[in-house]
Amino acid sequence: MAGNKEIRNKIKSVQNTRKITKAMEMVAASKMRRAQERMRNARPYALKIREMVTHLMSITEHEYVHPFMLVRPVKKVGIIAISTDKGLCGALNTNMLRLLTQHMKNFSENNIEMNLSTIGGKATQFVKRVGGNLISFVTQIGDVPHLDSLIGAIKLQLDAFEQGEIDQLFITYTKFINTMKQEPVFEQLLPISSKNLSENKISYNWDYIYEPNAQAVTELLLKRYVEALVYQSAAENMASEQSSRMVAMKAASDNAKSVIGELQLEYNKSRQASITKELSEIVSGAAAV
Repeated sequence: MAGNKEIRNKIKSVQNTRKITKAMEMVAASKMRRAQERMRNARPYALKIREMVTHLMSITEHEYVHPFMLVRPVKKVGIIAISTDKGLCGALNTNMLRLLTQHMKNFSENNIEMNLSTIGGKATQFVKRVGGNLISFVTQIGDVPHLDSLIGAIKLQLDAFEQGEIDQLFITYTKFINTMKQEPVFEQLLPISSKNLSENKISYNWDYIYEPNAQAVTELLLKRYVEALVYQSAAENMASEQSSRMVAMKAASDNAKSVIGELQLEYNKSRQASITKELSEIVSGAAAV
C-alpha cells in the first residue's frame, strides 16, 4: 500500500487537474452558446441561397452552363477538410478524420488523385502526417469564423475546378445536431447538380430579370453559394467543437471527483493502519516494561 504522503500528493494533483477541467468546462459552455447562436444565424442565409440556386438551375440549365455546373469524368478531386485548432474536445476530430480517411482510401483504390485544403490545425497535421497533397491550409482561425480568413484556402480549389485541374470538390466537417450529438459529414460542393440540391425540390419556377446579364449574375451567385456553404460548415464545426469540449471536460471533472473519492478512501485506510500499528507498538512496549 502506498504511503500517506504519496497518496496526499496524488489527491492534490488530481484536485488541481479537476480545477483546470472545471474551468475549461465553464469557458466552453460560455463559448458554446455564442457559437451556436452564430451557427443558427448563418443557417437561414445558407438555406435561402441554396433555394435560389435550385431555382436558378431549373431555368438556366439549358441556357447558360457555368463552369461550376460542368460534369467531367473524375480523374482528380479536391477536398476541403475542416477541423479544430485545439484538442481536448472528445472524439470530434477523430470521427471526422476517420471519415476522411475512408474516402481518401476509396479515391486511391480507384486511381483518383487528390488535392487537399485544410481549415484547422488538427486536419493540417493529419494530412501532413499521412503524406497527402496539401495545396493550402488555414490555422489559428479563432473562435469566430471570418470568410476573409477562409477564402484563401478555398479559392485555390475553386480556381482549380474552373481551370479543369480537378473534376469534383468535396468538403468534410462536423455537423452540429445538438449539444450531445455531432455528426461528421462528407459532402460534394462542385459540380453543382440537381443531386446536390435534391433536398430542395421545387414545384414551381421563378422568373428572373438579370442586370446586367444572366452570365454575370450567375457567376457571382454561384461563387457566393460556395462561400456561404464553406462559412456555414466552419460555423457548424465551431459549434460542435465547443459542445464536444464542454461535454468532454465535464466527464473529465466527474472522473476526477470519483478518483479523488477513491484516493481519499485509500488514504483513510492507510492512515488507520498506521495509527493501529503505532498503538500496537505502544501497547507492546508497555507490556514489556
